[in-house]
Amino acid sequence: MGTLQSVIDLHMHSNFSDGSDDPEVLAEHAHRVGITTLSLTDHDTTESYPRMAAACQGLGIELIAGVEVSLKDVEAVKVRDDGTREQGVSVHVLAYFVPIEPEHPFQQLLIHLRNDRRTRNIKLVELLQQNGFTRLTYDDILARAKSEYSVGRPHFAQAMFEHHPEIVGENNSSNWQKLFNEWIGSTGKAYLPKTDLRIEDFVEAARGSGVVFSIAHPTLNYFGSAATNSEIEQQMPTIMASLKSRGVQGIECYYGSWNQERRALLAKLTKDAGMIPTGGSDYHGSFKENVRIGHGLEGDLHVPEEVVTALRAARTF
Repeated sequence: MGTLQSVIDLHMHSNFSDGSDDPEVLAEHAHRVGITTLSLTDHDTTESYPRMAAACQGLGIELIAGVEVSLKDVEAVKVRDDGTREQGVSVHVLAYFVPIEPEHPFQQLLIHLRNDRRTRNIKLVELLQQNGFTRLTYDDILARAKSEYSVGRPHFAQAMFEHHPEIVGENNSSNWQKLFNEWIGSTGKAYLPKTDLRIEDFVEAARGSGVVFSIAHPTLNYFGSAATNSEIEQQMPTIMASLKSRGVQGIECYYGSWNQERRALLAKLTKDAGMIPTGGSDYHGSFKENVRIGHGLEGDLHVPEEVVTALRAARTF
């Protein structure tokens, strides 16, 4: 009988940000599918870490303290799906082995991001109300999240489906994507840009703390959903070299919603750049109901064990 393959998932969210599951439920789910190492990467917060750590310890799962943040890559230019160009790209960055002490400079930047999120969410409610979503209220959306600092776009989508089906239709996966595209996604009518904190700001705040940075789902950040593998192969090496020069060590290659061809291409380019290929499902529970924890969209996600080994080796103090 062969040895069971380890299941590793370094990208997931709890209901402390825009996922649907409590940390304990998330850990139990991870245990059921055989996950041996995971990182809970809630947006802008590590508040879920103590509960997740206790749950994982009881189940024998290795937990890497993580977070996902939205930062500005000021050196990049993004060509959107409609052909327009954007100087200074908003990118999602995964940070691993993060310090959880409240007084640490890294945590102070997370507070800045959470405050920015709160301000932006209040403005988003007002903008949606002006565009016909008159029954939406900030209090109603807030009631769907753990706190006002963890409100995310899925909470807005829930409220929009509940209060305004005449505008957005019934709550199903097809209309969910349409809602994001038309209203609250990066191409939507009510989209509000995020903070202008730069990648360099976070790298500097974490210097000497053993934090390792990896760019989440990079092709979505830099190219949009219509990117071809040919475009990626031509342009990603330059982007990777720039990121590496500014202290980013990894690129998320084994992403839950990509096919094997794209994962393999990104992994090759990342290794050629001398960076670490990382990976995870980007599980959000019922908010992304087709994405399975540890296994991704099609059930074929595999994050190699050497990824965790490489991340540990990349830590500097």
